[in-house]
Amino acid sequence: MSSISKTVIVTGAGAGIGRCIAKTYATEGAKVIVAEKNEAAGTETAVKIKLAGHEAMFVKCDVSKPEDIIRLVNTTIEKYGFIDIVINNAGVSRWKSPYELSVDEWDEILHTNLRSMFLLSREAARHMKGRGGSIVNIASTRAFMSEPNTEAYAASKGGIVALTHALAASLAVDNIQVNCISPGWIETGDYSKLREKDHKQHFAQRVGKPEDIARACLFLTAPENNFVSGTNLTIDGGMTHKMIYEPD
Repeated sequence: MSSISKTVIVTGAGAGIGRCIAKTYATEGAKVIVAEKNEAAGTETAVKIKLAGHEAMFVKCDVSKPEDIIRLVNTTIEKYGFIDIVINNAGVSRWKSPYELSVDEWDEILHTNLRSMFLLSREAARHMKGRGGSIVNIASTRAFMSEPNTEAYAASKGGIVALTHALAASLAVDNIQVNCISPGWIETGDYSKLREKDHKQHFAQRVGKPEDIARACLFLTAPENNFVSGTNLTIDGGMTHKMIYEPD
């Protein structure tokens, strides 16, 4: 898929999956807006893209703050005049007992992971109307399976999946696609330190890489794939479908 002349906003693009997605779109010829709360990390991503000969602009943005989201969209429009693609990737997690999780901690996770995706999608869609566009929300396989002490994170990721098909229904009249991706185990650290049994947990016989998610974003936002709408694409190497028996 060629993203030449496309303008793409990627949130949480300072590291990990977000950085990989930003670099991938830039390599495809897109103008990439690196939206990141951490100024040093976001600047580093944008600089690396530029040094590779591609176009990028860093915008400091804490997606838990509605005013930052509005400023992000306005800055993009002032610079490029339009928005073609939004990748809602930013998110936070906190593993804490439901007996101890505070209301403020719950709100922080839901506001960052879920509310932000609605607000950025809505504000970007205002500028996509009449031109069309594509939105991809990054959810998680934790929307469908859980470990203990992950209530707020799981709720936010489950909400993203539901929000995705609701937005797809509402924005279809404006020729805006909305889909989401649920990554499984995506290693963003030192891949060489993974153990053989880590890889063997997957049908694919390997742990995932950020590039696996970036390529899926390219697929979902390609104009020729506009028949894919309101869907959740699970990318987990088959891990969530692997039956596990406890030993006797």
